[in-house]
Amino acid sequence: MRLEGLHHVTAVTADAPGNHAFYTDVLGMRMVKKTVNQDDTSAYHLFYADGLATPGSDLTFFDWPVQRERRGTNAPTLTGLRVSGETSLAWWGTRLSEHGIVHAGITRRDGRAVLDFEDPEGQRLSLVDDGGEGPAYPWDRSPVPAGHQIRGLGPVELSVADPRATALVLTQVMGMERLRAYTAADGATVEVFGMGDGGAGAEVHLAGRSGLPAARQGAGAVHHVAFRTKTMASYHAWTEHLAKLGVRSSGEVDRFWFRSLYFREPNGILFEIATDEPGFTADEPLETLGESLSLPPFLEGRRAQIEAGLKPLRTS
Repeated sequence: MRLEGLHHVTAVTADAPGNHAFYTDVLGMRMVKKTVNQDDTSAYHLFYADGLATPGSDLTFFDWPVQRERRGTNAPTLTGLRVSGETSLAWWGTRLSEHGIVHAGITRRDGRAVLDFEDPEGQRLSLVDDGGEGPAYPWDRSPVPAGHQIRGLGPVELSVADPRATALVLTQVMGMERLRAYTAADGATVEVFGMGDGGAGAEVHLAGRSGLPAARQGAGAVHHVAFRTKTMASYHAWTEHLAKLGVRSSGEVDRFWFRSLYFREPNGILFEIATDEPGFTADEPLETLGESLSLPPFLEGRRAQIEAGLKPLRTS
């Protein structure tokens, strides 16, 4: 029983059409599932990923009519998007500038070349050179050339007031290994924790920042971070593991395309353990993923009502 790496990062947008245009047209990601928040069907849940909708490549968004987030601590504060090579980072620097996106230029963080920027709503993102590690599954209809496409997620930075408490959960509850530490540009100490087979897509960067107010979620914020477990058997084992340790959780939740288990770490950040199985092709062919509204079976009877309450999106 182990966590393999990041599964997805779910964030918040207040502009679903603009969000879709940015992540597909500018970043060149593939929309692999257009659905709704299963707990609030008035809101889209949009999933962007690589060409095969690989677990670990999903950046997802809830569409809520909210104000911008109030930045602070006790929140995920930077989401990495992996690309291969500094040549790709240079290409992306030009592309972002051409689309009016301000970026910090290529710098180095924790020994890797990175390019930091924000989406139009202030979502903090970083293109990270992952050295070409592991397979890549480009999307053949992306406006971004295959060699420069986003390969997956990682690392994810968490900013917390009490890093010791979170570190104990990452290591003693979630089975991660503390790998190293570095100093962030703002002087914060950042500890790096790894899981699975390692690499940028399997890292959490934990920054201790105690002098800031607590963040307040809104547009531009990350709602939760999800971690991969491969099979249903390992998922059930994680449920039992958390229960034995006395960690309060949501219990097992069937999201149809994957199974979820939610809990909060001591500083209040919401974590999820999610399965690779059965995947986004459970109800759509791979070739047409994300081109129409997908609903889990328990919501299918309300399709007309749900569709009437959603904004139109261009998805092809």
